[in-house]
Amino acid sequence: MQSSLKKSLYLGLAALSFVSVAAVSTNASAKSYAKAGAYTTLKAAATDRNVEATGTNALYTKPGTVKGAKIVASKKVMGELATSKKSANYFRAYGQKVTNRGSVYYRVVTMDGKYRGYVYGGKTEGTFAAGVKSAKTTTDQTKPTQTTGYYLKNTAKNTLWTAPKYTQYKAKKVSLYNASASDTFTVDQAATKTREGSLYYHVTDDNDNSISGWIYAGKGYDATITDNSKQDLGGLSLSQSDQAATVNNSVTVNYVDSATKKSVGTATWITSAKNTKQNDQVGATTTNAAGTTLDNFAKAKANVPANYQVDTSSTAVTTPAVAGDSLYGGTYTVPVTQTATSKLTLKVQTVTDPDTLSLDPAPAADFKGAAIGDILNKTNAVIPALSNDDLTGATSAVMNDTTAFTSLFADKGTLATIQGTKTYTDSAKNTYHYEYDADTNATPTLNAGTKFGQTYTVAYTAKLVAGPATASNTNSNTNTDYLG
Repeated sequence: MQSSLKKSLYLGLAALSFVSVAAVSTNASAKSYAKAGAYTTLKAAATDRNVEATGTNALYTKPGTVKGAKIVASKKVMGELATSKKSANYFRAYGQKVTNRGSVYYRVVTMDGKYRGYVYGGKTEGTFAAGVKSAKTTTDQTKPTQTTGYYLKNTAKNTLWTAPKYTQYKAKKVSLYNASASDTFTVDQAATKTREGSLYYHVTDDNDNSISGWIYAGKGYDATITDNSKQDLGGLSLSQSDQAATVNNSVTVNYVDSATKKSVGTATWITSAKNTKQNDQVGATTTNAAGTTLDNFAKAKANVPANYQVDTSSTAVTTPAVAGDSLYGGTYTVPVTQTATSKLTLKVQTVTDPDTLSLDPAPAADFKGAAIGDILNKTNAVIPALSNDDLTGATSAVMNDTTAFTSLFADKGTLATIQGTKTYTDSAKNTYHYEYDADTNATPTLNAGTKFGQTYTVAYTAKLVAGPATASNTNSNTNTDYLG
């Protein structure tokens, strides 16, 4: 009986111990979670609620100490967002919850909307601390020296925004519906994106002040640059010919290689006319701000590599562009052909004067039949420039055009005699210099099948002439562009 009593007491105590432990465990578990109060919306101005992560706290689906909170962005990720160089990784704070322990958790979202959740913000409501801190997403800059006369250049690439992109939550593009392509804008503010450092101007339409916004300004206006066409202004320009292209005022010129059928460049023609709209036919005499019709603009080969020429044999070029395929907002295709440039090689073929004068320095070594570009350079001869530079033709074309070939040698008179720049002295102190005479009596002929891009040789005879090489007997032009 005594044994049974001991056994009963033992079991009773064990059961009591289990219940006690369970109770302690339950109480501990209950106390490990905080309770969050009601959600409240932050009332401060939106710009005062821009914050950035500090990296000390993670981002959660609900206040982090509340039961069921899950991680949206770990401390590591928040640390990366804290040191990011992108404005998209700033946060906007818009709500809060306060736990029964006095901890403030802010509801935040990144400027690009990628991360959204609650982050611990310290113990004081209205103060950003702990996991976030206040952020100044833009930095004020001095307005440019010139504030007026700006045009929107290419709104498809850079247009007006309510704020520089990602520096404010849900910054958006400004409607330009009522703006004219010829409208000028005035700069009234300047700022850089704090993280990226890129410059933006705030501009207002001079004809409609309801149209205003921020636009990327490149390096910004530089007062030391006198040629406004060379100003780096991003989406702005100080030239009306550089105004914004829209489907209502422009035509895209597409240059297509006739052989490969691939585009080699495009250009945008923008009308100076008002009240045009998409799918209107371009008028035959309608011009851009520079006074150029679409047809002539296309033939001018803007934005095409130098080694291409407009294929003038194509009806797309010989027939005016307004024949039906050039509508505002459309594309005008112009065929082009790859080209090559022919060059002249000036070669000393013979030397008429034997080396019997014991000249100093000895000239004999100067004449070995090599191309003049190798031995008669600016050091010892003055190479004249050719006035006619029309030596370019289609790469695949045979150079059998008599006119084109004649023009190649149109400077025969200029090339007839080339003056040397070296002075030679004999033992009696007499001075001499060389003159190089071309054979101007013979007309050079083309080999059958010769094409553009090949080199043509002009033979010269070097003769010794009394007198020093001075400015009076040397050519003044030292252009050597046409040397082979």
